[in-house]
Amino acid sequence: MSEMLTAVSVLDEQVLNIYSVTHPADIDAAMEKARLAAKVWAKTDLNQRIKILAKLQAVILAELDNITEVIMSATGKVKTEVILGEIYPVLALLSYYEKNAACILAPCSVHTAALLFPQASAEIERRPYGVVAIISPWNFPFQLTLNPLLTALFCGNAGIFKLSELSLPVGDLLMQLLSRLALPDGLVQQVIGKSETGEQLIKARPDLVFFTGGVAAGRAVMACAAQHPIPVILELGGKDAMLVFSDANLQRAVNAALYGAFSNSGQVCVSVERCYVEADCYAEFIAMLKIATANLNVGHGDLGDLGGLTSLKQFAVIEAHYLDALAKGAKASAPLRLEGRYLHPVVLWDVTQDMLVMREETFGPLLPIMAFNTEQQAIALANDSDYGLNASVWSKDITKAERVAKQLQVGNWAVNDVLKNIGHAGLPFGGVKNSGFGRYHGAEGLRQFSYTVAGLTSRSVLNDEPNWFPYSDKRYLDMRGFIDFMFGSGSFYQRIARNWQALQGFRGYASLNLRQHWQNLLIFLLKNS
Repeated sequence: MSEMLTAVSVLDEQVLNIYSVTHPADIDAAMEKARLAAKVWAKTDLNQRIKILAKLQAVILAELDNITEVIMSATGKVKTEVILGEIYPVLALLSYYEKNAACILAPCSVHTAALLFPQASAEIERRPYGVVAIISPWNFPFQLTLNPLLTALFCGNAGIFKLSELSLPVGDLLMQLLSRLALPDGLVQQVIGKSETGEQLIKARPDLVFFTGGVAAGRAVMACAAQHPIPVILELGGKDAMLVFSDANLQRAVNAALYGAFSNSGQVCVSVERCYVEADCYAEFIAMLKIATANLNVGHGDLGDLGGLTSLKQFAVIEAHYLDALAKGAKASAPLRLEGRYLHPVVLWDVTQDMLVMREETFGPLLPIMAFNTEQQAIALANDSDYGLNASVWSKDITKAERVAKQLQVGNWAVNDVLKNIGHAGLPFGGVKNSGFGRYHGAEGLRQFSYTVAGLTSRSVLNDEPNWFPYSDKRYLDMRGFIDFMFGSGSFYQRIARNWQALQGFRGYASLNLRQHWQNLLIFLLKNS
């Protein structure tokens, strides 16, 4: 008998559905089905693929309210957060790739040196991997499943996805939406289960794995994929820093810190989890932030700002970080208060770099604040982390802010804005250090779901090439002269003069016509240098 999983609404704890965990044999069957579909889809003209996938935008818009309700029940988000964090990024990515995918994925020619490759041309083309396995988390199950899945499909791949066991109704929703498109049978499939099912999906040998989640799980995915081996893209956690200089617009910075730290109750991989404020404005910033935090509305009322915790297990981590900070001397704006699934946000200040709340990913509505004195100290503090996903810098001096941002060890940064840079469909997104590797979004992100094939075509009618056998001392001297001509010191004319004899005999041609060909080519280069 199959193991069963029960999906429960985060809003009222009511049972939404009961699911059977996908059996390993069914995962293997799904993989075979996906491979057949991928072959059909890859042969479909790119512009036709784009046209088919672009229709999803209208499908989503027509189902907007229903999508919002499903995601709210599965995650505990408030309605506005669903629109901003789940639906908008998908629509933006769809629109971006509809306009740009054909250009991004088009074959491109590569310059070929006429001397070494006469009558030859070179090009790079991109091909789909085949089947992409997508393993997504519970905090943004709609966006963080659909965006990599769509990216895979634009490139010509098939996709098999596994959502968190906390997000299964969103998987049903995705399959319903995608069924409205004219996709080959089996091109998109879902498997259901916990981490063991994700491992079985990787063991079924997809051609690429895209994983979003925590560092420990990412290591497990990477280790499993390495056994086959399968390339992976890992989008892992963050401990994102916000650097506020005294010349910043403090009211804007306070409002941004509020949103950056407490959006989706802090359950965001790019949440502001460390805030460094210049000493000159430190006290004022904290005073303003305490007032603003106290005015936030927690709950799903008409004015609700913060929804519930999707996973109550996360509260244990949040509580441990809060208590550790207080024990080591930090001050808090309020006691840690959990009402059902609703956790009220807390500002912590006078924190130190050794506290858990400054070292480990909290993934909850805590905002720790620490003072700095100099620009270099701010940079050093921000970089003193095992993570490197996103960061923001706040100053009216844009030159200074960008100078600081470009010294931060992160995959993404913003100046005088927060989180929103991640929603820019044209910017590649991903991290460094323990925040993972690989990118999605933008041109670079689309290309990472395909692999390059490089080709060289020769149109030469000659019977040999300068690098072919037989070798001789003369061939060595000719090649030595050619290398000095191409890469040696001195001007173009000096290199020609000292290597003229070697270049004439470079091919070892017996034919006067062929020697004349090279001489004509060299004269042409001289005239056009």
